[in-house]
Amino acid sequence: MMRRFAAAGALAIVALGGAALAAAPDFGAAGVIPYDPPKPAPPFALPDLEGKTVRLEDFRGKTLLVFFWATW
Repeated sequence: MMRRFAAAGALAIVALGGAALAAAPDFGAAGVIPYDPPKPAPPFALPDLEGKTVRLEDFRGKTLLVFFWATW
């Protein structure tokens, strides 16, 4: 009886080990798009409400939300 359990355990280990060696999933066929890390924004400068020039590099290391409003 103990041999039967040992054989079943060994068979389970071999089966699970074989599944780990199976081919990697085909993400392209599944339509998965790979992640591209964000690229840095190009340097630019804009006037603020008082007319002072504000550059993007003035905010390096801080979280910044740039919101452009247009009324055309």
